[in-house]
Amino acid sequence: MNQRITGILTPNITPVDARGRVDEDTLRGYVDWLIERGVDGLYPNGSTGEFVRFTAEERRQIVRIVVDQAAGRVPVLAGAAEANVEETITACNAYGEMGVRAVAIVAPFYYPISSEGVHAYFAKIARESRVDVTLYNIPMFASPIEVDVVIRLAKEFPRIIGLKDSSGDLPNLMRMMAAIRPMRDDFSFLTGWDAALTPMLLAGADGGTNATSGVLPELTRAIHRACVAGDHSTAMRLQYLLLPLFDAMIGLGEFPEGFRAGARARGWDLGQGRVPLSDNQRAVAIETAQEIEALVRSAQSQLSGSEVTHENQVIPEDTVQEIARRVMSQLQQQ
Repeated sequence: MNQRITGILTPNITPVDARGRVDEDTLRGYVDWLIERGVDGLYPNGSTGEFVRFTAEERRQIVRIVVDQAAGRVPVLAGAAEANVEETITACNAYGEMGVRAVAIVAPFYYPISSEGVHAYFAKIARESRVDVTLYNIPMFASPIEVDVVIRLAKEFPRIIGLKDSSGDLPNLMRMMAAIRPMRDDFSFLTGWDAALTPMLLAGADGGTNATSGVLPELTRAIHRACVAGDHSTAMRLQYLLLPLFDAMIGLGEFPEGFRAGARARGWDLGQGRVPLSDNQRAVAIETAQEIEALVRSAQSQLSGSEVTHENQVIPEDTVQEIARRVMSQLQQQ
């Protein structure tokens, strides 16, 4: 039986050069930097990596570079979604041959499809993929993968080994874990919604694929390790440290420009995204980037200071519920 995928896997930003091409040298350096700062895995071609804005050939290039540079130091979970099921299966098998641990696949996007259609889509992939598959539920960008569909797929296909959930829906994650864990101890549950990272981990998630980890890998790692150690007080304090930074980054311009700004605050100029910005957006981005840099510096300072380790701070009893309400409010505004 396979071991679960655990810890924090970074959905890394894709560096581009001045001409908009994949910047291989910078990507290799960025991979090393993330691994040196303790990430548990890498996730190229995710939403933060802007997979839909690159060609199929570029997506193959990105995964090949990341796998090669990681060199077995951490597992790689590669985004393998393409425009149709046949191309997705081809991508799965290509990435499997490159040496990824598994692939992550969103439900079909652009055309909404029914739950039965989502099940049929993943069933075909599970039958024909030669590499393990994780389901990627991100209903703000693709057809939702409903709770009953996840449970059916977990029961029917050993090739499907986990779920990456970016909905922020804590109750539904708990429903899936309650149904699947008794029959599939190898099935991994990962959260992709940073604002709910600690609540999801405390509820039993195995880890996360969190965009903030591409900016402050030390922070997301510390949250995960505190949860694993049962130090819920520290985990919740760190979550409150993460929230304002995440809110600022996800709210800047066109996603994921805010996370590129965050990376620049850590010394990584990963270039501009492939979405053109208006003059007004550029002006706002410059102003907001200063706020993001200040938040990054503050978080770094607090991570290395007494605020993180002090154990006498009282945490309100409704902390988890408050974060959950905030998460769902943000989702409704999408």
